[in-house]
Amino acid sequence: MARRATIKDVALVSGLSTATIDRALNGRAKVREETLRKIADAAREVGYHARGLLEHRLDASVPELKIGVLLLKEKQPFYQAFRSEIERAIAARTDIRGKVTIRFANSQSPTEFADLLQRLGEVSDAVAAVAVNHQSLDKVVSDLKAKDVPVFSLLNDFAQGIRRSYIGLNNMKVGRQAAWMLTQTATPGRLAIFVGGNRWHGHDLREVGFRAFMRENGPGFETLETLVNLETRQVTYEATLSLLERYPDLRGIYVAGGGMEGAITALREVRPPGKVRLIVNEVTADSRAGLLDGYVQMAIVTPLAEVCQSLITLAIKACSDPASSSVEQHFLDPRIILPEIL
Repeated sequence: MARRATIKDVALVSGLSTATIDRALNGRAKVREETLRKIADAAREVGYHARGLLEHRLDASVPELKIGVLLLKEKQPFYQAFRSEIERAIAARTDIRGKVTIRFANSQSPTEFADLLQRLGEVSDAVAAVAVNHQSLDKVVSDLKAKDVPVFSLLNDFAQGIRRSYIGLNNMKVGRQAAWMLTQTATPGRLAIFVGGNRWHGHDLREVGFRAFMRENGPGFETLETLVNLETRQVTYEATLSLLERYPDLRGIYVAGGGMEGAITALREVRPPGKVRLIVNEVTADSRAGLLDGYVQMAIVTPLAEVCQSLITLAIKACSDPASSSVEQHFLDPRIILPEIL
């Protein structure tokens, strides 16, 4: 059987580096048309299996779509995975010549979010963001809408009634799922809930869903006053230690946003596994270890690949019909991860 051609074969024939060819294939950086043609010619010569994708990118009849995406916490594993999924989703489309520009916010400041969103809108056909819900973003989204640049809110909704679509989980249901698990696995007593901050609309909805379920279905449980952790490990760690000291009958904790690493560390220091039930969001190295050693009972996971694929599809739809005033919520189902699944 003949050996299948590889990127190294294309590099040898084209005289270019494998890194350049990888960028051309995956769309992670702009590659000159002349370089693309050289790679495509070499790919045809050696019979490289992805040559069709390269030729597609050279087809000027395929519409171009530039998408700007605003994320946060660039070094956090969750957002690193988010960036990879966005790049993968846009590179996989054959109906557009897609280009993505990704920026990261360094803080949770509404001013910074608004500024980055505006800058992305200046160089993009459509913009999407994980951002706080604040009136300063309303104006930016409204201005971009007036310029036929649709804006999509990802995971956390903002600029409701102005933005094109929300793409993410039904956060009210997520909160109810967390509450259900605690009622099934914990004995009656006190429960604690952490949110990232009052500007995270998704966290507010998770809290509402959590408390509503407990009122209806959790006799014997008392949900303490909600704690704000700014989605940070250290604040969550210190607050969890304080909770455990003040409330010996604490039976469960739900971390509705980031910062779960701090809760896991605190529990490991002062409680045996499973004594206090912990529900978190997303599977990272820390939450996976917590699931395996009994300190985490459930992780509610965002299907990032589906979020990114939906974003590209909805952005194409919005840009092809800018006159449409459609505003919608696009809910995706979370993955529920239990220790037995890992």
